[in-house]
Amino acid sequence: MSAGSADVVVIGSGIVGLGAAYAAVRRGLSVIVVDRTDAPVGASIRNFGHLCIGAQTGVARRHADTARELWLQLSREAGFWLRESGTLIAARHADELAVLESAASDGGIRMLETAHLLALAPVRPEGVLGGALIEPDLQVNPREAATAIVRRLASLGVEFRFRTAATGVATGRVDTTRGSIGAGTVVVAVNHDIDQLLPEAAERIGIQRCALDMMRVVADLPAPLTAPLLTGWSLVRYGRFAEVPETAALRARLHAERPELAALDLNQMYTQLPDGSLILGDSHAKAVQPGPFQPEGAFEAFLDEACELFQADRFRVLERWQGVYASGPEEFLDERPADGVLALAATTGIGMTCGLGLAESALSAHFQEALA
Repeated sequence: MSAGSADVVVIGSGIVGLGAAYAAVRRGLSVIVVDRTDAPVGASIRNFGHLCIGAQTGVARRHADTARELWLQLSREAGFWLRESGTLIAARHADELAVLESAASDGGIRMLETAHLLALAPVRPEGVLGGALIEPDLQVNPREAATAIVRRLASLGVEFRFRTAATGVATGRVDTTRGSIGAGTVVVAVNHDIDQLLPEAAERIGIQRCALDMMRVVADLPAPLTAPLLTGWSLVRYGRFAEVPETAALRARLHAERPELAALDLNQMYTQLPDGSLILGDSHAKAVQPGPFQPEGAFEAFLDEACELFQADRFRVLERWQGVYASGPEEFLDERPADGVLALAATTGIGMTCGLGLAESALSAHFQEALA
């Protein structure tokens, strides 16, 4: 059964899929987006809302810089909350300061004295040696941004077919549970479910799933948290910090002092939503199909670490959840499994930061090739 056609058919309504639809419709192309759910519900809403542009390097930084401009443009067009907050980093050990100072030498990261950091973040002054501000970074509310972008794209003429599962892709065609759609270009942007549509490619590349635990809490803080807040655990994860020589000593200390947190693959960071609640997290566990069971030890660790860091003695838990994203040997999946078929994903957990840029870059290159 034929279900119509479009110049571009996008499978998946997460940030990468929405970025692909935005790239296509801005070029005057007809676009259909199909998704098996009735709204974005995956990794694009289950995150910190932290757009960590200035901590990326290489291809990730190029995608992040492109994404930054697109986020700013979409926030104006779609009317969702966004702040040019930068990202704060609290340094509580000399080795953390050493990493920050080394990374800051390339610009875009401003070192902060202890008093300045304490004026921007309600953290306990005991043990804080200083910090830094990653200047280009942004923050959005992940619970509203994706759905606002859907509304904006629909107003531009993008057709959304929710509750419609893609069952197969080929050059010029997407098969779905509601019939086949003709497509000039197909974009597969289904995050970790790439193995459901393109199992051979997923297995060849080594794509698996990374499950992470997160929670939302409220606390009686003496002042707002003015920007996303990272800690030493974050410095060993993000490319710009992880690649400086000083990070080896920091990683060794963290793992020696807190092996239980290292076992969780902790990224101890925080964002504050407009309603004042805090998002805490996160842990990481990789497998082809991670189990659904969330150990309470991870959540206890989040709360213990938050109590030690912030000027609050008690946090009341509002929500807990499990996020899942695609994980692979490279930072991005950018494959062409067939003529006119693009498979795209951020595969290191930086989809919100880089996804719009990845989609724009991939679609731009594809259309230029088609004209050549």
